[in-house]
Amino acid sequence: MRGDTPLRRAVDLLLTVPALVVLAPLLGAIALAVRLESPGPALFRQRRIGRQERPFAILKFRSMVRDAERLGPQISGRRDPRITRMGRLLRASKLDELPQLVNVARGEMTLIGPRAEVPDMVRAYTEEERATLLVRPGLTGPGQLHFTTEQASLLDTATNAEAWYRDHQLHAKLALDLEYLRRRSLADDVRLLARTVAVMLGAGRGSRA
Repeated sequence: MRGDTPLRRAVDLLLTVPALVVLAPLLGAIALAVRLESPGPALFRQRRIGRQERPFAILKFRSMVRDAERLGPQISGRRDPRITRMGRLLRASKLDELPQLVNVARGEMTLIGPRAEVPDMVRAYTEEERATLLVRPGLTGPGQLHFTTEQASLLDTATNAEAWYRDHQLHAKLALDLEYLRRRSLADDVRLLARTVAVMLGAGRGSRA
């Protein structure tokens, strides 16, 4: 398995810090739009498990009503009634993930890597799957892209979204992340970054629900 390296960390900082500066107006506009539509903070913080199983607070733009975690499961599909109108747009375009650039700058995440899961889901990992916890989780990655493009809508038909995700989706995503880590390369990262941009642009053109 190919883990984190000083070069990867240097690239993260080289790309992330300027991106935060350039994107500051967009980040501010999104934060304002989130707050204008729904009372509550613009940012959503959730406990996730990172490298070496250290917990950290992942940052996202809030896409649900305030206190949504008290009103339902931690896992949600595309039609969850807790999602706001602005939240649907942010999720479809993955713009809700942009605050994680701060997590990357802090060293809690990397730009491309395995998905950071909540503690309850990490408890369901097999011994082999726990290898994904040896590296920093990614802002985007193969498992996350598969969920966004192929799996998210399936949760809308589940009576228990968390159980369905754990039993039918989690391990498929982890298999993709493990395969990525076995052959991790610059070419893979560029390809995944291009796929992520394609998803964002596709949502912007209205090609995705």
